[in-house]
Amino acid sequence: MSTLTRVRVWLVLFVVGLVVSGVTAFPLEAESRLLVQLLHADWSPAPEHLPVLVDWIDHVHRGIVATNDEYPFLAYGTDWLAFAHLVIAIAFWGPYRDPVRNVWVVHFGMISCVAIVPLALIAGPVRGIPWWWQLIDISFGVFGIIPLLFAHRGIRTLAAASSDAAASSDAGGSSGDAGVPGGGDALASGPARV
Repeated sequence: MSTLTRVRVWLVLFVVGLVVSGVTAFPLEAESRLLVQLLHADWSPAPEHLPVLVDWIDHVHRGIVATNDEYPFLAYGTDWLAFAHLVIAIAFWGPYRDPVRNVWVVHFGMISCVAIVPLALIAGPVRGIPWWWQLIDISFGVFGIIPLLFAHRGIRTLAAASSDAAASSDAGGSSGDAGVPGGGDALASGPARV
């Protein structure tokens, strides 16, 4: 598998995670209802072994239902959250097409993954989110950055190969603008700093 293909596979994996996270932010009431039904099913060991989790999911579901009944416009906020995930996923088309030139999108994604940690640790307690649920939220950043790190490593390899190719092309005596090795095009299409 070529380096470019590996980079693209890691980027697609990250984008799939973004899309799934985004799309599942739309039907929260139906999803939480299904989760409650599964947790309280006769075959489920959760109420006996994980009562804190079951109580929390029940509480969240009641909150979503009550909010949707009384203040449905608040769900518009999670609609925008879902939309933001989808828009960010679209931004990764750039590095998919040209990873070296658009490495900044991968940097943006990695910074965003790291930023999840302070957001969860600051906003979680303010909003009354249990500490163990904050860890679940933080895991999105931890697991999200993994494919981006692998993609970034591959992009660095591609950038180095591009730089080596440009250097050997310049050493081959290509003519160009006076005082600019390789001509003006070498500056325009040269490798990006990764």
